[in-house]
Amino acid sequence: MSEAPKSNYTLPLLLSLFLALGLYFGGLLSHGFSNNTEKAADVQKLEDILDLLENRYVDKVDKDRVFEETISEMLHKLDPHSNYIASKDMAAVNESIEGEFGGIGVRFLLLRDTICITNIIGGSPSEMAGVKAGDKIIEIEGKSVVGKKITNEKVMQKLKGLAGTKVKFKVLRGKKYKLFSLQRGAIPLETITCAYMLNATTGYILIDQFSVPTARDFNIAASRLKEMGMTKLVLDLRNNGGGVLTAATDIADEFLKEGLIMLKTKGRKSGEQIYKSNSGGLLENTKTVVLINAYSASASEILAGALQDNDRAIIVGRRSFGKGLVQEDRLLRDGSNLRITIARYYTPSGRCIQRPYNGKYEDYMTDEERFTNNELYVQDKRLLADSLKFKTLKGRIVYGGGGIQPDVFVPFDSSGTSFYLTSLRFSGAFTAFSFDYVSAKRNVWKDAKSFNEQFIVDEILSRKFISFAAKDFKVALNEKEYQHSRNNIAKILKAEIARQIWTEEGFYRTINPLDNELNTALKELK
Repeated sequence: MSEAPKSNYTLPLLLSLFLALGLYFGGLLSHGFSNNTEKAADVQKLEDILDLLENRYVDKVDKDRVFEETISEMLHKLDPHSNYIASKDMAAVNESIEGEFGGIGVRFLLLRDTICITNIIGGSPSEMAGVKAGDKIIEIEGKSVVGKKITNEKVMQKLKGLAGTKVKFKVLRGKKYKLFSLQRGAIPLETITCAYMLNATTGYILIDQFSVPTARDFNIAASRLKEMGMTKLVLDLRNNGGGVLTAATDIADEFLKEGLIMLKTKGRKSGEQIYKSNSGGLLENTKTVVLINAYSASASEILAGALQDNDRAIIVGRRSFGKGLVQEDRLLRDGSNLRITIARYYTPSGRCIQRPYNGKYEDYMTDEERFTNNELYVQDKRLLADSLKFKTLKGRIVYGGGGIQPDVFVPFDSSGTSFYLTSLRFSGAFTAFSFDYVSAKRNVWKDAKSFNEQFIVDEILSRKFISFAAKDFKVALNEKEYQHSRNNIAKILKAEIARQIWTEEGFYRTINPLDNELNTALKELK
C-alpha cells in the first residue's frame, strides 16, 4: 500500500493538535485579531508550522485545503455541529437559510448527456418567457452544453446568478430550436413541498426544511386547507434535517394557546431564553399527528417536541435524529463562516434531546448503533428508562435520551425490498423513464388527483421500464428479485410519472395511500 494517501489523514490530525493549542476563535472573527502578544505569538507559530510543511514536507501540501480541513477537524472534537464553512460554499448556505436564489425558474435532469427541463416554476422568468417542460437546453451563452462533460453543478453555475442579471440559452422543442434571453429572478426554494386534503376533513402538509419564509408559507398552506374543510392535520417532518429555529417556533405557535412554553435554550454565554406562544394561533383547535423518523433533526425536533410536550399532537414513526444544540454563525474576514454551538435547547418538559457524543464525528453522523440495535423495527427499550422520564403539560410520560421518541412506534416497512430495486432507485432510471413517458402526455390528465385515480402501471409498462433500465442505465434484470419487488416498482414508477407533471404534490398523492406511517396517523386521528 502506498504511503502517500496515509499522510492525508495524519497531517490534519497533527495540525489539529497545534490549532487546539494555538488558535483562538476570537482572533479569527470579523472584529479582527487581538493585540494580545501571547495570542499573536500562537497565531505566528501556526503560520510557521504551515510554511514548514509546505516547504519541507515529503509530499506536496495544499496549505489552504489542509488549513480549512483542520479547522473543521478541531471543531468536531468539541461537538458534532460546530463547523467551518468555506467562503466558496457560503452562497449555497445562504440560499438554504433565505429560501431563495437567483435563477431562471426551472427544474431539470441530465438525460442522455442533455439538460432536460422537467418543470417550470410558477411566476418565474422561464414561465413568463414561454419556456416549457420537456424543452432540452442545448446551448447557454452561445456554448454547447450537450455531452458527457456536463454535470448538475456546471448547469447550476451557468443558469444561476444574481437576480436582475441576464442569461441566454437555446432549447430544442420537438424538432425546432428556440432562443431565449431572460433576466434572472428571485426563485423560491419551496420548503412546504406538498399540501393537500387526504379526505374531506384531514389535511396533509409536508415540510422539507426550515428556512426564513417557511412559517409564512406554512400559514398560507394551512389557511387554504382550512377553507377546504380541514379539521384534522397530518404534519410530515420525516427526512427534514432542520434549518432556521424561529421558523419552527413560529409554526408551533400556530397550534398552541397563549402563554405556553415552546422551547428553552441555555448557554454559558448566551444565558437562558424562553420561547412562549402567542394568542390567535391558526390551528389551535386542529387535531394533529406529526410524522418523524431518524432523519428528522434540529428544527424538526423543536417543532415535534413543542407539540408533544404541550399535548397538542400525537407523534408517530421512529425516534428522531437527536440534535439538541443551537449554533451561531459568525462571518470571518475572508468571507468564510464559523458556525459554533452557543447553547443547548430543551423541550417544554425539560428534555435535552441531544444524542451523546464521544468525539468521533463519522460515528455520530452515521449513527450505526441505531441500526445494530435493530431500531428500524423495534423501539429501543433502553431509551425508555425511568431516569429519562419527563412529563407533558397534562402529565403524560415522554422520554429524553437522544431524539424525540414517538408516542406510536411504526416499524420500517421493508416488504418488497431487494438489491435490484435499490439499484434501480440509485441509477436514476425511474426519473429518466418517467420524463420520456410524459413527453406527449402532459395534458392527458386534469390534475394529480384524477391521475392517481385513473392511471395504472400494468405489467406491460413495468416490463418496458425494466428493459429501459437495463439498456440505458445498465441495471441488469434479476427476474426473481423483480417478482419480489414488482409492486414497489410499479408504485414508485407511478409516483415518479406524477412528479414529472405535478412535482412533489403529484408524487406524494400517489405514494401516500400506501404509506404505513401515514395510515397509522389516520387511524390515530379517528
